[in-house]
Amino acid sequence: MKKRLLAGILTAVLCSTTLSGCGSTLFGYKVNRAATASAESVRLPLKTKQTITGLTSYPSGTESDPNKRVIFERLEKKTTVHVDWKSIASDQWGDKISLQMVNFSTLPDFIFSAGFSDSDLLKYGEQELILPLEDYIDKYMPNLKKVFDEYPEYRKMSTDTKGHIWALPWIEQLGENKTAIQTIGNMSFINKKWLDYLKLDMPETTDELEDVLKSFKDHEADLKEKFQIDGSVIPLSCIVNDQDPALIINGFGEGYGDNDSGRHIAVTDDRKVICTAVQDGYREGITWLHQLYSEGLIDKECFTQDWSTYVSKGKSGRYGVCFTWDVANIDNLKDWVPLPPLKADTLSITPQNGSFTSGFDRGRCVVTSMAKNPALVCSWLDQMYDPLQSPQNNWGTYGEKNKFNIFRMSKNKNGEPMLKHEKLGDASPVEVREAQCVGGPLAVLNEYYGKYVTCPDDAQYRLDWIKDTYTDQMHGKYVYPNVFMDREDTEELSNLQADIQKEINARKSDWIMNGLDDSKWNAYIKKLDAYGMDKYLGIFQKYLDAYYADSSS
Repeated sequence: MKKRLLAGILTAVLCSTTLSGCGSTLFGYKVNRAATASAESVRLPLKTKQTITGLTSYPSGTESDPNKRVIFERLEKKTTVHVDWKSIASDQWGDKISLQMVNFSTLPDFIFSAGFSDSDLLKYGEQELILPLEDYIDKYMPNLKKVFDEYPEYRKMSTDTKGHIWALPWIEQLGENKTAIQTIGNMSFINKKWLDYLKLDMPETTDELEDVLKSFKDHEADLKEKFQIDGSVIPLSCIVNDQDPALIINGFGEGYGDNDSGRHIAVTDDRKVICTAVQDGYREGITWLHQLYSEGLIDKECFTQDWSTYVSKGKSGRYGVCFTWDVANIDNLKDWVPLPPLKADTLSITPQNGSFTSGFDRGRCVVTSMAKNPALVCSWLDQMYDPLQSPQNNWGTYGEKNKFNIFRMSKNKNGEPMLKHEKLGDASPVEVREAQCVGGPLAVLNEYYGKYVTCPDDAQYRLDWIKDTYTDQMHGKYVYPNVFMDREDTEELSNLQADIQKEINARKSDWIMNGLDDSKWNAYIKKLDAYGMDKYLGIFQKYLDAYYADSSS
């Protein structure tokens, strides 16, 4: 309702006061959408320092002033461009950025960490609040243009159905296709220390995992004494619909699982889009999770605990099985190993949608129509795509005094500058990176490793986990690609998804806790149909068909 209200206010104000003529004037400022400046005039470093304005976010508990971060300090010296920043804490970004976009006259030149959805980009583009960037990229952004030329799929993924690029993307390649680091989201991990102490084999089926969890529970007193655990032993913990246990139900039915917790879709081998959360295998998997829950094997707080609580209990050594991107954020690497795919009816892992083209965020950074010198803004933002700059923006930097540094400046085998990762030790990868990195638009490509930057240790061991544990069981041919739909379909899909996702996630929690039967399942299917499931899947199918109809795909 808040979003619809803001959209209504925005439309009303735009129609009545802000735009005149053909929409070329915004608050009396003539919007120049053409890339008319000469490339030479904005080539960096500038002869005379100039100032541009930006808006970004920062993780709570870290430095709030971007200009006090070493990365931006160095960029100012390198480019002779000063950025007058405004910043918003990440946990407040969603609400505050919506209000900022309504307050047009105070928009900065660019929004560095916008994180805009496709609907946002198309809406703000149509309302002329942000600039189309395709011509600016080709004329003033040689680093990004090179990425687009070498990987045309990223230009395609950034371009709407009318040929406009409304935002600068975030691209992170780590592995490729079925070995890409993004193929598996929340991995399942098992406490190998407990397995070894109780002389238990690594489970390979859902029945064997259930037996292992029961053994953890039955030997709680032994485990607590042996490993000095403060608090009760929790055989399996997770956060349902967040740090979700979806990976361990992939083996039920036809093996689709429910890998996409946002949209709940998958693509069959005959290129049909299906809803994973209405398949028989999904029902069987949820029924099995309820059985584990009713036997006291799943954390009772799995529906309500937040991230900090989840981590706190993990750091206390209380978990037998847990789910997360990297177990080092929950406990430690020494005592934990990935839980292999579990066979129920089949042995299968469904990769995450969009993962075959690596990590990609289409709406990372926008240039607003209030930018007085958009060519300069784009020239400065192009520095983020420099092969030595992107890894720093993504992970952290080097040479910061009295701080933990992610990198040290080293040399590659050809004697050229290369960022070498420092050892993280016992530090949390997330926390140390948040202290230094700045995010924003960037591109880290596979060919950069060993030339401009080393592969992060935590990324490498995660890539190894995926390759050694999961890739061979990724039997499906397709994942849903990262397509840019038109505004009408994007908005209709968003409206449909709001009800459908809410119903699916609510029922998942309910059924894991309370179980389900035929009447509950049939009522659920009927409700999803009433919410427009056929239309929902039809929109996805339309763009999947178009994607593969394009001979360049």
